[in-house]
Amino acid sequence: MTDRSTVVSDLLRAWGQGDLHARDNLLPLVYQELRRRAAVYLRQERHARTLQPTALVHDAYVRLAGGTPIAWKNRGHFFGLAAQVMRRILVDHARAHQAVKRPGSAMRVTLDDRIGSTRPRDCELLLLDQALEELAQRDARQGQIVELRYFGGLSEQEVADSLGLSRATVTRDWQTARAWLYRRITRGRGATAS
Repeated sequence: MTDRSTVVSDLLRAWGQGDLHARDNLLPLVYQELRRRAAVYLRQERHARTLQPTALVHDAYVRLAGGTPIAWKNRGHFFGLAAQVMRRILVDHARAHQAVKRPGSAMRVTLDDRIGSTRPRDCELLLLDQALEELAQRDARQGQIVELRYFGGLSEQEVADSLGLSRATVTRDWQTARAWLYRRITRGRGATAS
């Protein structure tokens, strides 16, 4: 894994410097991991039956590859940004689905650090997105940590490495952010964040 991680990081840096050959060589190395993460997200979504993991990965990769060049730091940075893009796609999909259906029919997700392994409480994806935006305004670092852990599927150590923090700081911020999000989400749509 370490050798593969190094190769991925090297390809990302080369791609960030404009090497399109590196970009093309990267896809086979990250595709299965992106698809696995996409499948987990979609398995949690009740109303995402029309969106397949392959389509989610392809859409996310096209958005990443088609935008302005990114100065990639490492593998964690890539998967974190890929997670943000997938989140945007899922939110857009939920909004489109909700516009077609009756209000309150948004996709549902669970907020757990073992994505897909337990289902303690469901919350609407759109409400989670709104709460995560509020958290990022309140504490940008906690917002990044949630994004990387939940949507990026990174371990606490990978998040720490990606953000240049200690693992203890990531653990503490992750726990604090999850508690804040839980309180915010359970208060419902009309509540304002404290």
